[in-house]
Amino acid sequence: MSTNTIDASKPRISFSGRARKAVRVSEEALVKVEPLAAGTLLPSVIQPAVHGVSLISWARNNRQFIQANLLKHGGMLFRKFVLQSPDEFEQFIAAVSDEALEYKERSSPRLHVSGNIYTSTEHPADQHIFLHNENSYQATFPLKIFFCSVTPALEGGETPIADTRRIYQRIDPKVRERFAEKQWMYVRNFNNGFGLPWQTVFGTEDRSEVESYCHSKGIRVEWKDGNRLRTRAVRPAISRHPHTGEPVWFNHATFFHVTTLEASLRDALLSEFAEEDLPTNTYYGDGSSIEPDVLEHLREIYRTETITFPWQEHDILILDNMMSAHGRNPYVGPRRVLVGMSEPFHR
Repeated sequence: MSTNTIDASKPRISFSGRARKAVRVSEEALVKVEPLAAGTLLPSVIQPAVHGVSLISWARNNRQFIQANLLKHGGMLFRKFVLQSPDEFEQFIAAVSDEALEYKERSSPRLHVSGNIYTSTEHPADQHIFLHNENSYQATFPLKIFFCSVTPALEGGETPIADTRRIYQRIDPKVRERFAEKQWMYVRNFNNGFGLPWQTVFGTEDRSEVESYCHSKGIRVEWKDGNRLRTRAVRPAISRHPHTGEPVWFNHATFFHVTTLEASLRDALLSEFAEEDLPTNTYYGDGSSIEPDVLEHLREIYRTETITFPWQEHDILILDNMMSAHGRNPYVGPRRVLVGMSEPFHR
């Protein structure tokens, strides 16, 4: 919805001859809310309606509005506001929800910036990152994820998004039923010379600490020779949003499957590793293989539901992490996008 704005720079005329009263601009008049494009729900776009709006102060005063808008749309794009530093980005996260979270049990390389702010995934610029929901493979995951565009790429580098409620609705009911019954399994192999070592992922060199952590999170551990580790975690493929009760397609079953990788990388991995030794792969929860036609069915639905917009400098995107999946397009030139997460949810 759009709201009327007040130009406080113009004099207010008094027909009674009495002294003019100062104009107080309401919170509603400080911003305007519009769709990204006609007929689209995700994301809503928030822009300042008057000069000099402090995004952090506005967010702190309108926390309930942001939450309600996010639960309806699944994502909010704040545009033409300015945050001066990673610290201010983290303050914005705290103003909107809770303190930013430490990134644990990571699956991709990131750089720590400050506090609990990180860079977006540091994959090579020419690679596409398929859509996913952050940490959906974990027992505890963030309900909100935040992106801040510091330096947009010269070409590409968008963060495509998709509504997981709509993805769920598009999936063949028989496929949904199979995943609802079997769930999905995430298998990781560490220290095979590819991907992050388990010492980095779990933040320790102590095997017993890894075992204790995994046991508490429902992850099965298998130590192999050469200080290698294999883990297996079975998670639901379908969840209900804790605030709205809506069913969402919330998992990494498609993302981590070897067939979703770009052809050159997939072929290189399959020539190097047996399937059971791949750095990451997914199965049904009982360990059986997910059918190729099912995986392509899921990938096509993600592609159909994808929404893409070019980053602008200082853009901030908030996603409800259960309602909205995100990815990354290949890019040219320097690109810097910061990421923070908040509101841990325990299965």
